[in-house]
Amino acid sequence: MDMWQHLALGFGVAFTPMNLLYCLAGCLLGTLIGVLPGIGPVATIAMLLPATFALPPESALIMLAGIYYGAQYGGSTTAILVNLPGESSSVVTVIDGYQMARAGRAGPALAAAGIGSFFAGCAGTLILAAFAPPLAEMAIHFGPAEYFSLMVLGLIGAVVLASGSLLKAVGMIVLGLLLGVVGTDVNSGTVRFAFDVPELIDGIGFVAIAMGVFGYGEIIANLSRPEEEREVFSAKVQGLLPTREDFRRMTPAILRGTALGSVLGVLPGGGALLAAFAAYTVEKKTRLHPGEVPFGKGNIRGVASPESANNAGSQTSFIPLLTLGIPPNAVMALMVGAMTIHDIQPGPQVLTHNPELFWGLVASMWIGNLMLVVLNLPLIGIWIKLLSVPYRWLFPSIVLFCAIGVYTTNNNSFDVWMVGAFGLAGYVFHKLGMEPAPLLLGFILGPMMEEYLRRALLLSRGDWSVFVTRPLSAGLLAAAALLLVLVLLPAVKQTRQDAFTED
Repeated sequence: MDMWQHLALGFGVAFTPMNLLYCLAGCLLGTLIGVLPGIGPVATIAMLLPATFALPPESALIMLAGIYYGAQYGGSTTAILVNLPGESSSVVTVIDGYQMARAGRAGPALAAAGIGSFFAGCAGTLILAAFAPPLAEMAIHFGPAEYFSLMVLGLIGAVVLASGSLLKAVGMIVLGLLLGVVGTDVNSGTVRFAFDVPELIDGIGFVAIAMGVFGYGEIIANLSRPEEEREVFSAKVQGLLPTREDFRRMTPAILRGTALGSVLGVLPGGGALLAAFAAYTVEKKTRLHPGEVPFGKGNIRGVASPESANNAGSQTSFIPLLTLGIPPNAVMALMVGAMTIHDIQPGPQVLTHNPELFWGLVASMWIGNLMLVVLNLPLIGIWIKLLSVPYRWLFPSIVLFCAIGVYTTNNNSFDVWMVGAFGLAGYVFHKLGMEPAPLLLGFILGPMMEEYLRRALLLSRGDWSVFVTRPLSAGLLAAAALLLVLVLLPAVKQTRQDAFTED
């Protein structure tokens, strides 16, 4: 079957009333949590993981995917109107978006973000549909040694592309790997690091870590910020349509942002955040046209390009997940958790064993992007009203929802205490400037790495050279080593620090 036949199958799955309803629910919820500062897609998906257990796998993944790319749309609204990024990937949108709102051009800024996001979302979906099948076919030829080397590359990529200190990122990955070995060893049946706690025999629950670090940790961090920081500057938005000059300037910016986001979304450790930073940096490097507003003062390109990039990045980050079974970022790690709940092994077999799931998810992304354009631009007034809700009224309901969600997963009160403990840990990480995303990736990939390492050594009769004698495995390890060497070079190190510095 060619791509168009596959897409026809996908649209057949996505256009069922139930899946359309869950797609709409995901997009609405994604926009909502994108609009409300402090509640990101990671925390929301972590909270909803237990609820997806009762849903069909297609509906569950369609809804969770809708939350992810919906949050990219919603985050721009907050960034432009409140000077606060509702979602981490909207950090750079704040710089020029808020200045446009102050100059009375909130409407064109929101329209530029919406149009850029829609175009990039559609382009990202087509790239996913075109490139995923060949990659999945290639992945079938992967052995245990290749998978191990690929995961090493993924973890090093997560270190390199994580914001903040390299040492802290490495520390978080190592901590994630250590947490992943708690529980019963698959090969020998030996219980490891359970410390005679019966609840830890099966290991630490993924949902407990995700909800604690990202859900409760974020809540505590947000409560420590003063309420005065949230000022809605533009209570009334008029004149949504950008001018002809705006369109002329933002069209090339949207194309550049989409291209950059599509590439960076695939990279391990990449995704929407890195894509947005990179796109803004590229725009700043391109020369200003005569009469154009400088960057940082309300340039429409500074809104259109990063918003296109983060949407394209969020769509293409599904490629390594669905074809190789490797999550490139924290949200995709949660998607692995969702697939595992439904007994689906992420990787190349998804395409052959679950074609309805794969192509239904791809088709739903295009439908979701169309829904989001309709939801975001006409309903701006509703989102603005939501911004005025004090955070002290929001957080108790989030805490309660998290606690109920994690309890219902295993009907075990120990998990609730674990969420609380990881929540405190998440707050400590926040205060120390340690990004929690690498921890989640380490936790997910750690047990898989151990399994493939042992399997490769078992097949080679304990010969460690198997990782360098197999060409593909050696190539992946060489790429990982090169990436590590490059980032340690002083010039690259400085550039990396500059890229993650907010103006």
